[in-house]
Amino acid sequence: MADDMTQKPFLGFSRSASGRNWRMRPADSDVTRAHIQSLGLSEPLARALASREILPDQGESFLNPTLRALFPDPSSFMDMDQAATAILDALQAGESIHVFADYDVDGASSAALLVRWFRHLGAELPIYVPDRMKEGYGPSAPAFDRLKASGADLVITVDCGAAANEAVAHATDIGLKVVVIDHHMMREEPPKCLAVVNPNRPGCTSGQGNLAAAGVVFVLLAALNREGRQRGLFAATPEPDIRQWLDLAAMGAICDVTRLTGFNRALASLGLKSMSGWNNPGLAALMKVAGAELGEAKSQTVGFVLGPRINAGGRIGRSDLGASLLSTQDAREADMLARELDELNRARRDVEADVTEQAIRMVEATGAHQDESACVLVAGEDWHPGVVGIVAGRLRERWRKPVVVVGLDPVTGTGKGSGRSQQGMNLGRAVQKAWEEGVL
Repeated sequence: MADDMTQKPFLGFSRSASGRNWRMRPADSDVTRAHIQSLGLSEPLARALASREILPDQGESFLNPTLRALFPDPSSFMDMDQAATAILDALQAGESIHVFADYDVDGASSAALLVRWFRHLGAELPIYVPDRMKEGYGPSAPAFDRLKASGADLVITVDCGAAANEAVAHATDIGLKVVVIDHHMMREEPPKCLAVVNPNRPGCTSGQGNLAAAGVVFVLLAALNREGRQRGLFAATPEPDIRQWLDLAAMGAICDVTRLTGFNRALASLGLKSMSGWNNPGLAALMKVAGAELGEAKSQTVGFVLGPRINAGGRIGRSDLGASLLSTQDAREADMLARELDELNRARRDVEADVTEQAIRMVEATGAHQDESACVLVAGEDWHPGVVGIVAGRLRERWRKPVVVVGLDPVTGTGKGSGRSQQGMNLGRAVQKAWEEGVL
């Protein structure tokens, strides 16, 4: 049962600098005691594990995660075997395979993982990233039309596509084969295509719902290796050692703010160790332009130095810059891309600060943040859709309730918005329910 320490001041303090109550997380006292006895931990550290719902038999793997102990069976993911089969069928048939990626860090990392696996086998994988301003999020019929016109036979969507039923149906109608690799919430009925791999797909029993898309793609690479061995694909070319790309899997896990437990924790922990060698030219170039030392990579390095710069291209610049940077092996190209992303990140900060200030003034002038409403929704003309998500996060931290920020196009009247939620409120499910009920 949980102890009663949650009501006591934490380290002698009862309130934070902003005046909020500061309490310890509840923790099961029996689990805390078990961690002390089995792992030899101090009471505060054992309690920290218990408060994160780490059970006694999970403590060792939480503190010292390994791929050997935690790597899931790829076949436990619904449609994973079908995805590996379809991709290798297309590769061996000499078909043109393209990857369709989201424009954030997780999408860029996912695309780069696939590009590097294909490149190891002597094949280049073109990347398509939609323009945030012109195309919006995820696959669309026009995007698939462009891919078809460019000669694509098979499209692998990463970090998107699981809810794009209509767009994927269009792809099928025009003769495009599609494999979806995603981790987002999706409808009960999946898109009609060759495979939909998503640990959050209804009916998937993998138990890996906390993975980012890059983590799912990393498991796909293991599935491709296994299928490739069975086909004798590596008789002439050595089997790709996917561990060399753990840094990319860690990028997705950390920047998508996923729950770092189980296999996902192993990806993040081992990925940071791999990253510390700075063998990826793009990541090394970003560290250089940021003025950071190429020392031990930490979660702060990923979340506050690398991530924002990679995201900047998709937010207010060229959407494919991040994926291109993480995919390249050319140091000169990496340096050029890193400089461009760094400049865009500076511009992004200015735009974000301006929209945040405007939104705070609008809401606090009406007192909408202080009423009993379930969330705050604020909209403004010409607010850049690339920063509304960041602004929503800032306002959620300020007001401690779910926030949705919408940028309105003054010409068309169309709004593009993004939301950030508080613990206990699944905003994604709420939006999905509103869509099902016809509200959205």
